[in-house]
Amino acid sequence: MNSINEITVKDRKGNNVPLSGYANEVVLIVNTAIKSEHTPQYADLEALYEKYHPQGFAVLDFPSNQPTKSCPGTDEMVHQFCKDTYNTEFPRFKKIKVSGADADPLYKYLTEKFPGDVTEDFTKFLVNKIGKVVARYDAKTPISEIEEKIKEML
Repeated sequence: MNSINEITVKDRKGNNVPLSGYANEVVLIVNTAIKSEHTPQYADLEALYEKYHPQGFAVLDFPSNQPTKSCPGTDEMVHQFCKDTYNTEFPRFKKIKVSGADADPLYKYLTEKFPGDVTEDFTKFLVNKIGKVVARYDAKTPISEIEEKIKEML
């Protein structure tokens, strides 16, 4: 596999979404959770999305109950929490597994490019306009640092 553009994921309603639909956009892929110490990052992610989406930037939200078991509930419950609490507009997908043998193919690909299990919520992978993974950030990386890289890539 050469890029995320070859991967199809499921939206929160179970429909197939080819990531090739994000070709020519800079993409930040994030494994999220609604009961994590990092959950307030939704506000920063939404601010980034609103600021740069018109220039070709997307945040792709992949809720996961891994690795910390801090994302209980159904896909719709997670979505409603994010809308009600953080007014998020960026795309949210079906809950997935992000590590281990049964990790989602997207996360197998991401961690192949930037090795290491996903061990915390809100790990971020930055993808360029041709679908190549160019950076991996842990949950403690300041959003301002990620924003600088995004601006360079747009």
